[in-house]
Order: sequence, then C-alpha cells, then structure tokens
Amino acid sequence: MSEDTFDETNNVPASTRPDVPASPSLRVFSTHVVWTFAIRLLMVLNSVVAGVIVARWLGAEGLGQLAVINVAVGTLVQLASLGLPSANTYFIAQDKSQFRAAAMNSLTFALLMGVLLALGLTGIAKWRPELFGFIPTKLIAIAAMSLPFQLLTFIGLNIFLALGRITHFNLLDLAGQTFVLINALVALLVLRDGLWALVSLNTAASALIGVLMVVLVGLLAVRLNQSSPWRIDLSLFRRMLGYGFKFHISILAGALIFRADLLVVNHFRGAAEAGVYSVTSQVALMLMLLPGVIATLLFPRVSAEQDLSGETTCLVSRHTALLLLFCCLAAIPLSYLLPLLYGAAFTDVTLQLLILLPGVYLVGIESVLVQHLNAIGLPRTIPLSWIATLIVNIVLVFVLVPRFGARGAAVASTISYALIFFLVAHYFTAETGRPLSDALLLRGSELRRLLTLRSFRSVRGTL
Repeated sequence: MSEDTFDETNNVPASTRPDVPASPSLRVFSTHVVWTFAIRLLMVLNSVVAGVIVARWLGAEGLGQLAVINVAVGTLVQLASLGLPSANTYFIAQDKSQFRAAAMNSLTFALLMGVLLALGLTGIAKWRPELFGFIPTKLIAIAAMSLPFQLLTFIGLNIFLALGRITHFNLLDLAGQTFVLINALVALLVLRDGLWALVSLNTAASALIGVLMVVLVGLLAVRLNQSSPWRIDLSLFRRMLGYGFKFHISILAGALIFRADLLVVNHFRGAAEAGVYSVTSQVALMLMLLPGVIATLLFPRVSAEQDLSGETTCLVSRHTALLLLFCCLAAIPLSYLLPLLYGAAFTDVTLQLLILLPGVYLVGIESVLVQHLNAIGLPRTIPLSWIATLIVNIVLVFVLVPRFGARGAAVASTISYALIFFLVAHYFTAETGRPLSDALLLRGSELRRLLTLRSFRSVRGTL
C-alpha cells in the first residue's frame, strides 16, 4: 500500500523516524496479503463463471435453488462451528505447543456435529418442505451429506492460519472453490444433466477436501515434530469454547445478516427473484474480499503482539479504507454490465448493488477495526453490538422484503452494515483513545509516498 511501516519494538510508526527500514515482519505480512488476495480473486472468478454457467443453462430459478441450498448449508456450518475456527487461531498462535490438542478437540467436534447437522437438515426438509420453497427434499438431503466435511474444512483451515502455513491455508481453500467451477462444467456442459448432478458432485468434492484437510493436519504435526500426544484435552476445549462462544455470537449474527436475507427473499418473492439477489450478494461479498483477507491475516498478528494502543490496526485500517473506496467506486460502472453478463432476467441487479455499496464500504472497514478488539480478549460489547444489529436487520428485512422484494433486502443490509460499523468504531476509539480519523484517513506522509514512483517500487514491503 504505502511505504509506512510499524516498528514493533518501540510501538511507533517507523515513518515518524528517519532512515528506518521496512519491518521484515510487515514485509512478510504484506506478501501474505497479496498472495491470499490473489487466491481469493481466483476463487471469486471460479464462482462467478460457475454462476454464469448455471444461470445460462438452468435460468434464474435454477440459480436461485442452488443459491438457497448453498446458503442453507453454509449458514448451518457457521451456526455449528461455535467459534472454534477463531479459537484455534487465538490459542495456537499464542502457544503452539497446544497445536495437537486443539486440533484434536476441534476436528472431533466438527465430525460429530456435522453428522448431527446432516440428519437434522434432512429431517427438516422432509417434515417442513415449505421452508425451502420449490426445492425437492431429496436435493436438500444430498446437499446435507456434505455438512460433516464442510465443517471439518471450515474449522481445520484456521489451524494452518494459526501456524503461519499460509500456503496450506490458501491452496486448500482454493481447491474447494475450484471444484465449484469444475462441477458446473461437468454436470451441465459435459453430462448435460441438471441440478441433481451438480449438487451431487459438489457434495463429493466437499468430502474429498475434508478428508484431505485432515490428512494435511496430520502431516503437519509430524513435520513440527511435537512430543505432545494426539488426545482430546477437555480443559483446553472448555477454554476454547469460552472464547469461541463470544466470537461465535458475532460470526453468527454477521452470517445471518449477510446471508439469511436471501432465504427471506426466496420465501416471499420466489426463486427467480432470489436468483437475481444472489448475484447482487455475490458481488457485494466480492467487494468485501480484500478487507476480509486483511482482517484474517491481521488477527493472529495482533493477537501475538497484544498492542493495546491499536497502532498496527490503525495503520492497516486506513490503507484498507482507501483501497476499498476505489473498489466501491469501480463497482458503480460494473453494476450496469452485470445484466449483460447474466441475462435480461437480472436487470434489477444494478439498482440492488448501488443500494448495497455504502454499507459494503463501512462493514469492510469494520472487519479490520474489530480485529484489535478480538485480539485483546473480545469484550462483551462486540457480540452484544452484533446482536443489536441482527435484531434491527431482522425487523427491517421482514418489513421491507414482502413489499419491496430484493431491493428492500438491500436497503436493510446497508442500514445494518452501517450500524455495526458505527458501534464497533465507537468502542474502538473508546478502548484505544484514538480518534476515528486515525483508522480512516491516510497521514500526509503516507499520501505523499503513494503519489511517488518509489511507493510503487516498495509497495510489496509495507502496508
């Protein structure tokens, strides 16, 4: 981003002192951000191309059915994780000797909980099929079989993150997303089949990735040559659940705010309008990609530093704010091209995305700011703020969607995103004693460096 760096020893920005070289640690961090962001872009490209293929061959209704299935399964995975992905990162990053016990705790939990979820989702689809609109019960059952493996992967990936194995973290995540595109090509273009074949292939791919993740964790344990045994540590598990539960409330509320509105649109307005809104949501999530990557990599770093002043978080946040502003501005002309890409049935996606953009910008910055609070033990104010935001979102969605459809869902989301940003920003400034401008506005020296050629030559080295 800029040439500004952070001196971990003295807890001051290196740019305030002359002749201070870029921090090697921050050089590594910047490299990991670029590498992870590139992988995420490739994953998004896979998802977009797969979505276009499904939209063209199965229409808006087929895409809407697939989106509802994926959202239902993904939301259940988030619900059942109980914050263990973040707990893995928090505890293993602080003490790597806990690696085997933490991994055994979380992976065993994931397998057992995933089986229960699969049975529960299948049962709900059988006894209350109206909850899923016109989606066949057997199709839901096929998708439900992927739940144990998706939960294994979701929880297990953060083990690699905690250990600094960014390559493992990225490539395994990429492999799972690549199968989304491969499966769409095979099911629809090669086999000339429909949604049944596509969902079946996606379930098989989830199983493969889940098993591969467990194998890689085992191989990594051998490479680290730790003497600790593979066993369940109930004492550690209780501490993981204690931390994870607070994290889980925030994650759960966020997942419901980001995803559940699609289910409400499907319920009140049908699969076709849900299919259109799924494209809007996909683009919005794509815009949140960069701040999400930065937040993911920032969390273990600030957890290890325990920087109560928030200097590192502010440094990263103000550069993120600038980059995200450019991304959101670029999305405005893009919104007018989306109907040409997906087809005439997706005309309303333009207005829906324009409504979402202000909220996307604010919640992207929030995702970086909150990592400071997560790293200092996650004060209760944060999950309580997410609960308050979720309540507001639920009220707005059920008031606006029946009358305005997907546009109402977009309005409800933007208001909710803005609300959680202001709540987290207020607590961040109160906790650190810093003005919000420290996290939003580049300093003069940083702006000058961005306007010089030298900043472009050294962008890899700093944030």
